[in-house]
Amino acid sequence: MRIKLLAAALAGVGLFSGPARAQVEIQWWHSMGGALGEALNEVANAYNASQKEVKVVTSFKGTYPESMTAAIAAFRAGNPPHLLQVFEVGTATMMAAKGAVKPVYQLMRETKQPFDAKSYLPAVTGYYTDTKGNMLSFPFNSSTVMFYINKDAFKKAGLDPEKAPRTWREVQAAADKLKAAGQQCVYTTSWPSWKHVENFSAWHNLPIGTKENGFGGMDSRFTINSPQHVKHIEMLAEMAKKGQFTYAGRTNQGDAKFSSGECAMFTGSTGAQAGIRRAAKFEWSINFIPHHDDIKGAPQNSIIGGASLWVMTSKERKPAEYAAVAKFFSYLSQADVQMAWHTKTGYVPITQAAYDMTKKSGFYDKDPGAELAVKQLTHKAPTANSKGLRFGNFVQGRTVIEEELEAVFSGKKTAKQGLDDAVRRADEILVQFEKANK
Repeated sequence: MRIKLLAAALAGVGLFSGPARAQVEIQWWHSMGGALGEALNEVANAYNASQKEVKVVTSFKGTYPESMTAAIAAFRAGNPPHLLQVFEVGTATMMAAKGAVKPVYQLMRETKQPFDAKSYLPAVTGYYTDTKGNMLSFPFNSSTVMFYINKDAFKKAGLDPEKAPRTWREVQAAADKLKAAGQQCVYTTSWPSWKHVENFSAWHNLPIGTKENGFGGMDSRFTINSPQHVKHIEMLAEMAKKGQFTYAGRTNQGDAKFSSGECAMFTGSTGAQAGIRRAAKFEWSINFIPHHDDIKGAPQNSIIGGASLWVMTSKERKPAEYAAVAKFFSYLSQADVQMAWHTKTGYVPITQAAYDMTKKSGFYDKDPGAELAVKQLTHKAPTANSKGLRFGNFVQGRTVIEEELEAVFSGKKTAKQGLDDAVRRADEILVQFEKANK
């Protein structure tokens, strides 16, 4: 009897039980600061609290280009993160990183985790799948660019705050009145290339490049110096000269200019809403991006931005670590998790189930603007011009475009000169990428 009691006691402290399974830790490198970084950490913490097998450790690594650079260096050193958040324009570069990444469809199949690419919104999956429809990275913070207005500033200028400009003609007319009413910063934008080149092209059903914007092959070339593109950038340059367009910077610097009340009109990510809700001391609205009504077929549909999660590999990585990543992806796909992320940040719900759940909850009845991103992305069926882009080394290509836009906005170059130079320089980057990946 004493032996049995002793055995029971020892079993109670684990000495007679099997070896405890060690918790698997996965590293998630990301580029979200401020309110969005807090929301991302909440996602990871909620998952960690929901189970004991996996612990997700998040690390902020700076801007998207900075985190990509850090991850490449870590891969070469043999210790990359398990998960890397990469913005959408890095997709082709990551696809070409043979041996550095494990495609998501392959990961989920190998770990026997349930996964159906068709359950995700088509506007999202199309960007991150190969020609066979296999998903290569996991969509996370998918966004699109939207048009925001300061309703208080509109009232002050004698404009109807319930009627945001729908066309660029109307934007210019509103800008005249806002300027006359004393508004110092009338219009600004975040991510100028994403808004005024990439989404401008898709929204007006114009090609960004040949070969279906790069989807059809690495030998694509840019077409962003078309007459329509030149006319649009000329308009912005003229607005800048008149003090109606304030250039804020290449990334999301425009967000703060709007949320602080400095600027009355703003184009930026759906994900900007988290910061605006926190900081704005005025009434505001979110709306479809303006279009040029003299371009046939506009408006078409906008394209996504934001980022996806890429699974990085290393020689030291164990099967249990890949299995842990796959389980985390299954968690992120849950409709309630996606709904919470969508409603808190403004990013698009990546699955149809999450969108339906949000709609059924009545959230869109209380906040109609929150649904506009999905409606804008699905405004019309995507065409070869509007399904997205896939250019090699587009991180560098976009930098070139930004440099040329800055030259135009500052009056150093005409729109035609700037866009011609952007095409020439960015094409050189495409040629280098093509040669390196033959």
